[in-house]
Amino acid sequence: IWFLISTRFARLNTRVGYLVYFTILIGVTGITIATLIGKFGPGFHMLYPLPFKDPTWVTWSIRMATVSILILGIAWLTGILHVLHATSKEYGGFTNLLGWQYVRNKKDKKELPPIVLITTVSMTVCILGIITGIIMMFIYLFQSFETVLSFDPLLLKNMTFFFSHTLSTVTLYCAAGWVYALLPEFTGREWKTNKTLVYAWNATFFLILFTYLHHLYLEFAQPLSMLHAGQIASYLSAIPATAITMFGVIVQFYHSKTKWSIVPLMILLGMGGWAIGGFAAIVDSTIVFNKALNNTLWVPAHFHTYTLMGIALFVFAFLFYLFSEKNNQKDSVAKTGFWIFVTGGYGFLLMMYLGGLSSIPQSYARYAGMRIESMHKKAVFLSQISVWFIILLLIGLFIMYFSLFAKILKKRGTPDL
Repeated sequence: IWFLISTRFARLNTRVGYLVYFTILIGVTGITIATLIGKFGPGFHMLYPLPFKDPTWVTWSIRMATVSILILGIAWLTGILHVLHATSKEYGGFTNLLGWQYVRNKKDKKELPPIVLITTVSMTVCILGIITGIIMMFIYLFQSFETVLSFDPLLLKNMTFFFSHTLSTVTLYCAAGWVYALLPEFTGREWKTNKTLVYAWNATFFLILFTYLHHLYLEFAQPLSMLHAGQIASYLSAIPATAITMFGVIVQFYHSKTKWSIVPLMILLGMGGWAIGGFAAIVDSTIVFNKALNNTLWVPAHFHTYTLMGIALFVFAFLFYLFSEKNNQKDSVAKTGFWIFVTGGYGFLLMMYLGGLSSIPQSYARYAGMRIESMHKKAVFLSQISVWFIILLLIGLFIMYFSLFAKILKKRGTPDL
């Protein structure tokens, strides 16, 4: 987002960019040390009072993970606020970034690019999620130094999922913004902001705030109205951004005579991953199904579908866009790696979906503790098959990286004319 905004739409401060970048590296390094050396295991859940109630992990690793996430939150918040400030100055105010001038029929001479609209919606919601996460990490720090303190576990679980679900959803939407910016260069068709797009993404702005509630169905202490709101918001969230974006992609490709280089292929398959993972998420967000699927492998299956087969492919599409010739269809190495990656990825995901349908839990380090022998055997069998698909996925990943770095080295070695 920083690259596309700064090179095409608004002037961003490079020093702020480097500050954000290296601060993120510090946060990631801290989490890596806490996890691999300190053996800190809760991941992004960190559900209170899990890290502090008869802790499995050493105190320094808990504090390092907490501080690292806090650092990441501050870095993200800094970068987001700078991007929104710069684009707001460029396009005449925050409401213009949301496209409200299109609704008022007072469109400025300066067109609002879809990626700027999507970035504004996504990052504004993300600000609320990140602030929630920062507050939560301060609470965790206080708890780690003052063990006599006590906080409401239900409130902190709500905060945890509002932060984490919002962050993951916004990541997908920001990556979708790249599609609006890059795909027209391959199809030769414009993709402009219009009223439909504005209504869709402004509705998404509202719905993102409530979709996280579908993570809280099993909490009997929650107000019933919140759980109903979670299902309704989860269903409605699939319509505006997802449907409009996918319809737009179909229109872009239809009879466009696109040359199928690696970039449009990745964008198309990435949209497929978003669609499949999104549909599986809607199934899981349905209360009657959630009773059976919650805490099974279905949950990581739908998340990994739109992350691995959606976001990751959008990221690779962007990288190949930077270092490839636009209409180079002869990149057989990259395409070979791509199809191996997709085959391995969907095979791996299929094993998780089958595990979810068999009620195999997601959070077991080993399956030996299962009392149902048939479930134990099936879990082990599906895991063994998934390992082969993961190996296939890694081979495809390695081939794509090899092709990508070869392009970078070739580009660096080419003298400027």
